[in-house]
Amino acid sequence: MTNDKKRLRVGVLFGGRSGEHEVSLASAASVIRELDPDKYEAVPIGISKEGHWLIGGAAHKLLPDVLKSGHRIVMPADPTDAALIPLDRSGMGQRLDVVFPVMHGTYGEDGTIQGLLDLAGLPFVGAGVLGSAIGMDKDVAKKLLQHAKLPVVPWVTVYRADWERDPKAVQKEIEKKFRYPLFIKPATLGSSVGMTKVHSRLELGPALDLASEFAMKILVERAVSAREIEVSVLGNHDPRASVPGEIVPHREFYDYTAKYLEEGTALIIPAKLKPAQIKKIQGMAVAAFRTLELSGMARVDFFLEKKGGKLYLNEVNTIPGFTSISMYPKLWEATGIPFRELIDKLIALAQEVHREKARTKYQIELPEGAGGALEA
Repeated sequence: MTNDKKRLRVGVLFGGRSGEHEVSLASAASVIRELDPDKYEAVPIGISKEGHWLIGGAAHKLLPDVLKSGHRIVMPADPTDAALIPLDRSGMGQRLDVVFPVMHGTYGEDGTIQGLLDLAGLPFVGAGVLGSAIGMDKDVAKKLLQHAKLPVVPWVTVYRADWERDPKAVQKEIEKKFRYPLFIKPATLGSSVGMTKVHSRLELGPALDLASEFAMKILVERAVSAREIEVSVLGNHDPRASVPGEIVPHREFYDYTAKYLEEGTALIIPAKLKPAQIKKIQGMAVAAFRTLELSGMARVDFFLEKKGGKLYLNEVNTIPGFTSISMYPKLWEATGIPFRELIDKLIALAQEVHREKARTKYQIELPEGAGGALEA
């Protein structure tokens, strides 16, 4: 704890070396705004697109200011000294009580930051290293979900190296399995960055080229004419699901522009579904949360076919958006947990996981006089 025992010092991590950098800033601003000042001291920690860690001072009122002119810091991976240390050694390190990563995509949602925070011995909101890495890699996640008998949209995985080496063979493999239209997207990114709906062979190559700019692995999925249903999950050992919501994009599909740059997309909360459908969607969301070894929070996205009503689990987001239009907090608000209370619960869940980790043994006691292969 800090000297002020009434408040926890919460490091809000945002930005990062990711195609979702700008989305992260909007999410972090919402989280900081909703942190109860009577309970928490918010410490904004920005990571620039170059990977510099920066912390703001009193003069930095907005998050972009932190990234432009904040003080350079480093976080040592040392649990005995887990503080934000100024690079110029101009002052004492700032200690944190808990970290709230609001970093979407590469180097934030994929287990890398989570590994550093584990080494530093700090509690943090959201999934751990394994769950984060699995959730970020949609190909691996689909394989595990499929193994757990959760229905996923049929897909083919394309490696960038294979596409660049032999594009004709890759095209042949895709067209052997699927008819057009298709969806092509990076396997390890979110927010629809690098995603394209492909209607013909003519569009296939450019779409694969675009996706390969953002990832070494590309997902090619059969296009499904479906309603887009999302549900939020909260918890550790006993997760629960919110009411489902529906996204009705004003574009052909819910791409980056429709999500963040234009108005017109409708969010229907709660979604108009039959009670049996709601129960099934919530059950599948919790099952996916457990299957992928998640904790704290996740948003689980579904496709509900317009003809036939077949349900597919599309993907799981381990650090969902927290912007003013994001579904994760909106769904919980509709379920009865307002944004500020949701933040309280997420921080409490982070502390719960941290206490569990602290109970685990990481050393063994050798018998007195032990030698053999262990003798120096």
